[in-house]
Amino acid sequence: MKKQIALKVNGETHDVEMEANRLLLHVLRDNLGLTGTKEGCSIGVCGACSVIVDGRLVSSCLTLAAGCNGRNIETIEGLAKDGKLHPLQQAFIEYGGFQCGICTPGQIMAAKALLDENANPSEEEVKEWMSGNLCRCTGYYKILESVMAVVDGKTDPNYTFRKRETTAKIQSLDVYKPVAKTS
Repeated sequence: MKKQIALKVNGETHDVEMEANRLLLHVLRDNLGLTGTKEGCSIGVCGACSVIVDGRLVSSCLTLAAGCNGRNIETIEGLAKDGKLHPLQQAFIEYGGFQCGICTPGQIMAAKALLDENANPSEEEVKEWMSGNLCRCTGYYKILESVMAVVDGKTDPNYTFRKRETTAKIQSLDVYKPVAKTS
């Protein structure tokens, strides 16, 4: 049996018709096309699917979408405003807090939930809070450094995201070849 719900995601209301047992993760990705939220372990352990619902960090792989009817949901796609990255997104780029990118959205959303609750956490508090987000690529130092850069105000206020060049020089041939464009 299908159910009609209204999800307020990143400030925009979406009417969704779905089965009552659909998980928030799948509705975000499949119904709304918000693929920044990742499915990792599917049992609420890894944090890759972390989103914020009514100010509370949740694992979207364990959360029924129907239970979020009318609630405010924040995903990684909603953090940048007016073409400007959120300070955490910026710090993860500036300080190398990401590797492959699978866990990065969940890491950033977890860090945002922490900073929304406590704008000036200690390094130990950040470590404790972020312990629910796993990363298979790094030793966590760069993730911690990225979060602490925001806490300590060490991000560049004039930072602009550098888009990838449309050509790349092949050093050995001294020629330029087209490369994949990014938007």
